[in-house]
Formats: sequence, C-alpha cells, structure tokens
Amino acid sequence: MPAASDPGGAPAGRSSLPRTWRPLGVRLAVVFFGSMLLVVCAAAWFGFDPSVRERFTFLQRATLVLFGLCFALVGWALGRSRVTARSEGLVVVNGLRRRELAWEQVLAVHFTSGAPWATLDLSDGTTLAVMALQSSDGRRASQGVRELRALVDG
Repeated sequence: MPAASDPGGAPAGRSSLPRTWRPLGVRLAVVFFGSMLLVVCAAAWFGFDPSVRERFTFLQRATLVLFGLCFALVGWALGRSRVTARSEGLVVVNGLRRRELAWEQVLAVHFTSGAPWATLDLSDGTTLAVMALQSSDGRRASQGVRELRALVDG
C-alpha cells in the first residue's frame, strides 16, 4: 500500500500540514532524570543537620543554584527539539537554535544506520541535523523520516 494512502497516519501530502515531530526518548529522559536529580538534591540538603547547612556560605549556595539552573537549561534545550512541516517549509529547532527553511532549500532527508539523528541535505551544499528524529526512538523516528521524505519529495 502506498504511504500516501496508509491509514496509519502518514501524511497524504502538504495539504495535511502543519505537522510536528518531537523526540520522545529524550523528553522522557529529561523529565525523569531531572526530577530524580531534584529529589536527590533536595533530600540531601534537608537531610543535612542544620549546623551543616549553616556552614554553606551565600556564594556556595548561589553556585549550587547556578549549577541547577544550568542543568535545567540543558534539559529544556534538549527537550524543545522539534521539526515542523508547514505549507511554506520546515522549521527545525535544535536546542537553542531555530532555523526556517523553504521547501526548495531541502533536497533530501537522510537517516543512516548508526547515526544519532536524521539530517537534511540543503541546496547550499550544507547539511542540517534534525534532532527531533532520533535513532533512540526506533520505529517512531523511522516513520517520522518516511513522512518527512514524502513531504520533501512531494
């Protein structure tokens, strides 16, 4: 059965847009491990005797809070990765960077075996990583690549 007529949710062309793909495994890992880190740090802090907590200076406490904020920023950046197909083109968000591409700029979508994520071949001769379609997501990522290829070829 052709992908365009597949009842499993493959897009029938650019008329079914907008469509967004996001990494599932990374987002779950960020939430799970971020929550666990917060719980462990809070338990350690409140598990200290009050006299031990008083020995921490303001600068030491601020450093710990800054490290926590940095970890949260990294987790947020990883979790916000996505690719959105719109009628005008693609919007690729990788971490803190956002890139808008017209359909004419995207030549092909590659997802080679062993690669951590899909890549786009662009008309200017460069490639662009698509961290939203990660190999750790298995069949879900492969289906997303097939759908994106169909849109690029269409």
